[in-house]
Amino acid sequence: MHKLQLSQQYDNTMKSKQKIKHPHRDPSFVTGAYSDAVVINGFAFVSGQASVDFTTSEFVLGSIEEETRRTLDNIQLILQEAGTSMEHVVKCTVHLADINEFDRYNAVYSEYFPGIKPARTTVQSVLAEGIKVEIDCIAFIPDQR
Repeated sequence: MHKLQLSQQYDNTMKSKQKIKHPHRDPSFVTGAYSDAVVINGFAFVSGQASVDFTTSEFVLGSIEEETRRTLDNIQLILQEAGTSMEHVVKCTVHLADINEFDRYNAVYSEYFPGIKPARTTVQSVLAEGIKVEIDCIAFIPDQR
């Protein structure tokens, strides 16, 4: 098969990309050049999320445990908007401002994934606005097979 035929065949099977927003997002809050999540071909790709109050568009700083919980709660709500759940997360990438807080962060993180844990990469990064954690993920959407 020629490349053009393969490309056309792929284009015919690919579903259109859908933008997903946090359900409590203030309509006047503009994220910039990214979406909260994008759904395509049965997967939700969630952008890096942090400890944000989406009703006020403000970062909510606190302990690593508090920020991890709010971040994962935000991810959970975005995934629900996309038609999936934390149970179907297959991959996370986590940025910690201080890798020495890993154990404290990990204790909260593990509460959100009681069954099979997703694949994960965790690194120390310089994070904006004084936040302690940022997490992105990929989740399977079971009803979009």
